[in-house]
Amino acid sequence: MKTDKIKLKAVGITKIFDDGTHRITAIQDFNLEVRENEFTVIVGPSGCGKSTFLYLVAGFEKPTKGQIFLDGKLITGPGPDRGFVFQEPTLYPWKTVLGNVMFGLEIMGMPKQEAKNKAMKYITMVGLKGFENAYPHTLSGGMKQRVGIARALAYDPEVLLMDEPFGALDAQTRKVMQQELMRIWEKTKKTVIFVTHSVIEAVYLADTIVVMTARPGRIKGIIEVDLPRPRSYTDKRYLSIREKVLTLLEEEVTKSLELQRRTD
Repeated sequence: MKTDKIKLKAVGITKIFDDGTHRITAIQDFNLEVRENEFTVIVGPSGCGKSTFLYLVAGFEKPTKGQIFLDGKLITGPGPDRGFVFQEPTLYPWKTVLGNVMFGLEIMGMPKQEAKNKAMKYITMVGLKGFENAYPHTLSGGMKQRVGIARALAYDPEVLLMDEPFGALDAQTRKVMQQELMRIWEKTKKTVIFVTHSVIEAVYLADTIVVMTARPGRIKGIIEVDLPRPRSYTDKRYLSIREKVLTLLEEEVTKSLELQRRTD
């Protein structure tokens, strides 16, 4: 159950990319609080810094200004308290499903049998029991992403970061994966920060939707999604919230397209 405890806090975040030739401010003056057990979804126009923010939380990048705290502790780099699910599964092709999920646990020094038992727990949770000895090239796109989710959960992270994990899937598989993710989240109650371009997906999944502006990315609005689960795409309340998000996004998408035309 969602609580009022602040799990993650971003304070005054600005991220500038400068290669000596080009200087791009991806995010500016970004402030966000994420509650424990909350499913937060970030939406915004292309290039607004959604994925950049996830990389900052993961510790893959460092902010130019500002600080991010997890459970009150400053994030200074990657750590097992944050699990990351990428847009592409990035599985090791020479390892089985079980081997991929076990790999990080063994690197952390967990005994092999313990790592195997833990990996199997999450392989079963994501619906892949019976495929633990399969190799990635034999799996569908949706199955590969399930492996990615199992691998991230196996660390038992405090926060699960998901960067458009279903963006490359066909519409029907994407819908099934959204339903599966909700089932898994209901079991684990992890704090989740999920990035997507899809407003339909955002309203289906989220407790809270963060709408970002065009670059440099700031927070334009925060919408609470107080709807029971499972949610219906045709429910009047669902459609009303979706319209609110679309209204906030419309102006920012236009700004983003104008920015792209000026830089082309």
